[in-house]
Amino acid sequence: MGSYIPNTRAEREAMLREAGYGSFAELYADVPPGVLLPDGPAIPSGKSELAVRKELGRLAGRNKVYGTIFRGAGAYNHYIPAIVRNVAAKEEFITAYTPYQPEISQGVLQSIFEFQTMICELTALPVANASVYDGATATAEAIPMCIDRKRTKVLVSATVAPQVLEVVRTYCFGSGREVTVVPARDGLTDAEALQQALTDTTACFIMQQPNYFGLIEPAAALGSIAHGAGAKFVMNCNPTALALLAAPGECGADVAVGEGQPLGLPLSFGGPYVGYMAATQAMMRKLPGRIVGQTHDAAGHRAFVLTLQAREQHIRRE
Repeated sequence: MGSYIPNTRAEREAMLREAGYGSFAELYADVPPGVLLPDGPAIPSGKSELAVRKELGRLAGRNKVYGTIFRGAGAYNHYIPAIVRNVAAKEEFITAYTPYQPEISQGVLQSIFEFQTMICELTALPVANASVYDGATATAEAIPMCIDRKRTKVLVSATVAPQVLEVVRTYCFGSGREVTVVPARDGLTDAEALQQALTDTTACFIMQQPNYFGLIEPAAALGSIAHGAGAKFVMNCNPTALALLAAPGECGADVAVGEGQPLGLPLSFGGPYVGYMAATQAMMRKLPGRIVGQTHDAAGHRAFVLTLQAREQHIRRE
């Protein structure tokens, strides 16, 4: 295999002629000489498995491994019980087809349904979806749900994680939407600054709970200020924290989003992980992604299907 050549010399010469070059030197003439490698890489002869293991161990030993990491920012080194991986790998939840054909997709449909049910319980909101890529993109995906003809501006608290703000700005740049950062005071969102920033063109206000600095925001009060100006209220929350903190639904949030990594995913070099999104009944038909519902089949057994599919791209027609 090591001597295998993907194309022959004759084939390479034919490609050069077709491109209008007489040699590879002519093809690479515009590349600075200092960048080009005169010869191929110096690959040593093969080694035994034990020798390779020893060498890789030596290289890995140069890494610094810390038992406790306080960086956070959406990637947390939680303890993950062994049963988490076992449950996720159960063949009952794995089906070999996309969930658009429910009669052969009950496994994956049930796993999505259970995930959505858990998110609804944590957020105290009536509907949740699946298929948002990570917490940052879930936050950005919440913005189109809040936009209307008049309200196109987005307010984001300065206490939101920087990478989330970057993704929000990227999404809004392409669609021409204005993003304004509401300043912080003593590590929390400045309520007075939020009040002043809100206008009749503000679509939504986005905050994080707990925030980037690890502090607990007065979410209900901030949501009330946003609603007072007619804007929607979006909360980005750590899902495990919602077991103790007031849920987004209890704080008046219209949309709740967040990073699902704390729910049992390893660090995985920073992701991407899985985003979650939940919303009020009034926002349900604006929710992106899949929604799985529970029903009964012809024999009266519990079954799962995709519901409200008219919202999804695959079923829409021009």
